[in-house]
Amino acid sequence: VMLSVLRLRRLVRQVPLQTSFIFLFLLCILSVFLSSYFLFAIKRKLEPSLAAGRSADDLYVTPSRPLPFLSGVGGTLSSDGSRTDPVVLVFVESPYSQLGQEIVAILESARFRYRTEISPGKGDMPTLTDGQRGRFVLIIYENILKYVNMDAWNRELLDRYCIEFGVGMIGFFKANEKSLLSAQLKGFPLFLHSNLGLKDCTVNPKSPLLHVTRAQQVFSGPLPGDNWTVFQSNHSTYEPVLLAKTRSAESTGLMHTSVVQDLGLHDGIQRVLFGHNLSFWLHKLVFVDALSFLTAKRLSLSLERFILVDIDDIFVGKEGTRMKVADVKALVETQNELRRSIPDFTFNLGFSGKFFHAGTDEEDRGDDLLLSYVEEFWWFPHMWSHMQPHRFHNQSVLAEQMMLNRRFAEDQSIPTHQGYAVAPHHSGVYPVHIQLYEAWKRVWDIRVTSTEEYPHLKPARFRRGFIHRGIRVLPRQTCGLFTHTIFHKDYPGGPQELERIIDGGELFLTVLLNPISIFMTHLSNYGNDRLGLFTFKRLLNFLLTWTHLKLQTLPPLQLADKYFQRFPSDTEPLWQDPCEDKRHKDIWSKEKTCDRFPKLLLIGPQKTGATALYLFLGMHPDLSSNYPSKETFEEIQFFSGHSYHRGIDWYMEYFPLPSNSSSDYYFEKSASYFDSDVAAVRAAALLPRARIITVLSDPVERAFAWYQHQRAHADPAALKYSFHDVITASHNAPVKLQVLQKRCLAPGWYATHLSRWLEHYHHDQILVVDGQTLKTDPASVMEKIQTFLGLENQVDYHKTLAFDPKKGFWCQLLDGGKTKCLGKSKGPRYPDKQSQVFLRKYYRDGNIQLSKLLYKMGQVLPGWLREDLLNIR
Repeated sequence: VMLSVLRLRRLVRQVPLQTSFIFLFLLCILSVFLSSYFLFAIKRKLEPSLAAGRSADDLYVTPSRPLPFLSGVGGTLSSDGSRTDPVVLVFVESPYSQLGQEIVAILESARFRYRTEISPGKGDMPTLTDGQRGRFVLIIYENILKYVNMDAWNRELLDRYCIEFGVGMIGFFKANEKSLLSAQLKGFPLFLHSNLGLKDCTVNPKSPLLHVTRAQQVFSGPLPGDNWTVFQSNHSTYEPVLLAKTRSAESTGLMHTSVVQDLGLHDGIQRVLFGHNLSFWLHKLVFVDALSFLTAKRLSLSLERFILVDIDDIFVGKEGTRMKVADVKALVETQNELRRSIPDFTFNLGFSGKFFHAGTDEEDRGDDLLLSYVEEFWWFPHMWSHMQPHRFHNQSVLAEQMMLNRRFAEDQSIPTHQGYAVAPHHSGVYPVHIQLYEAWKRVWDIRVTSTEEYPHLKPARFRRGFIHRGIRVLPRQTCGLFTHTIFHKDYPGGPQELERIIDGGELFLTVLLNPISIFMTHLSNYGNDRLGLFTFKRLLNFLLTWTHLKLQTLPPLQLADKYFQRFPSDTEPLWQDPCEDKRHKDIWSKEKTCDRFPKLLLIGPQKTGATALYLFLGMHPDLSSNYPSKETFEEIQFFSGHSYHRGIDWYMEYFPLPSNSSSDYYFEKSASYFDSDVAAVRAAALLPRARIITVLSDPVERAFAWYQHQRAHADPAALKYSFHDVITASHNAPVKLQVLQKRCLAPGWYATHLSRWLEHYHHDQILVVDGQTLKTDPASVMEKIQTFLGLENQVDYHKTLAFDPKKGFWCQLLDGGKTKCLGKSKGPRYPDKQSQVFLRKYYRDGNIQLSKLLYKMGQVLPGWLREDLLNIR
């Protein structure tokens, strides 16, 4: 080896100096070539080639080029080609921070899914992936400094996720008195200038971000607050979105960037940074566009907006508040003016015929002129005398009132075929008054109505539609106008308050965030100062100035078609407890009482002993169960079955009218509730304070017991196949066999189903009963249950239960020493050893999760579960 080294040294010494330089030069060239190739390859991973059919110019939307969203760089594709779930991860500073709540409010209004997390310090980053899929499509930081100053480990983890899955970020810079007036954002070629007062904001027309926002006008005047931050950078990755001038006297008219877009050229992550919160309405508008752009329009609002303006009580009003001849002419003129921008815009007039010609002579002439224009408007009925429908308990009497209004309409040539009606004060629509729905269909053939009460008046962003008894109920919106808002100068808060509501305020946001808006106004808003006309003309002008929204209108029936096509999940109502909302209680029949609702639900699951427990509970003097059902016997199955659509009146009929005794405690047992996908959320909406009891027995034994139950009821699949064949059937098995397999196995996923109930009820409201103990020592179980329910009278079940050796389980002890037991199909059965081995392995992980869940709930582990965990070890 030494000899070879010496020869190499001698050879090098003999090479001329010039040759050495040439050799080094060639080596450098090779190094540069290899480095360029490597860097190019990496960049190609970050920036995939253009899609077929798109020219390179399509991506150059500004002088700088935004980084295209990644596709095909890791992660599994869903059916729509995406690799991330459409969920926004929102990092807030606290659950109660103002900006965080405003961010969430916009996401909720637009019906975008989200998850909030407290901004992590160290080691608190939530799980970002689920296997090969990303869990979030966008990251939002209420305070961008929480991201910038994050510990290196979490920062690298989040950045890597954003780059790999093409996830963008929105951040807000919140300046305060401690903020430096000028500083560089750590790790970015971006400089911040804080605690400024700004004025005269404008939108950059070249910003690639813009979708809804129109860059046309300057917002003149001061911007809210004096703690603004502006951004400055010479790097090509940054493009201004909003610009404004400073308010200082030294201002020379120079425009400063108050919202900046990071095109991703610096580190591969696209961002939009706001130099203030969302108190400025234009920030809300740009925020909506940022959601759309950074998610490649997956979280995007269409530009199509449908608007319907109802004028309620067109003939109902005191003298001095009604429309006169000039007001009617102004109404027609404004309608024609609005039609220039909203094709076929038509005011929708609601009438109660009893009040026609109930004003001054001048106002009566206004009524006459309005009817001379009857073909110019759409019309819908209220009640004849403007009575609240929930006060009518007799459907026939209610129908007679409607017939009076219909005859008035026919006499005055008012169209009666629109199929839309609105109840005075929304009475009877929600909470549902069945007599109203049936009378509407009988007299008017009503197919659509609207209300602001479902599920509640506030917050308005949660208002939804639903369908009940063939009538489609649409959500109704307010617009800042009420029966008492007649004069501009007397508007609550002053005239400027109404203008604030219109110009970027609540009314503007209602149209921005709702594809379909039905606005409620009143007759009094169209006389005197005509605030209704003022409001909608000003709103239209503002929308046309600042947005690209395409405004349209449709009659109510077609509008309902549009609504439920867009929101099909809204077809099913979610019944609430009327007594939990004062407004609902005020428009609910006085003949009904929430005391008729059960306070206890025995939710199953099937074949665990729930029926025996139902029998034992019924023996207690303070507890009353539901009346039996003709279809489902002792079970109502309201929250899990088709009867849910019949409404709460139907449900209440299964319980006795409450007595004057304070000991009335109603309960029901439906074993299908436990593993139902919908029962928990439905029950919690109607019975938020209810107690929940579930009986959990060994899932292996439960599965076999269900199989035996189905054999006893002549299920063809159970008769044809052995138990082992059923539980081991493949996904290619016959459908009936798969159905039986699911009903045998799925209810035994106890942790999964119990977790669903815990999402809607506090763990203190839920009691888990050991099915094994219920069989061997039911008296001790009943003692525990009585304490759980807080019953005043304690019954000693040792004296009321007796063991029947023939049946093999405990039964009710009757007078004379006789017993009342369950049928012969009730009782323990055990599967074969081979099936037991299979099922022990099948339920192993689920039982481990159940033990952890019960530990968190503070509940004692059932004996069978403890034994199973010991065998696992």
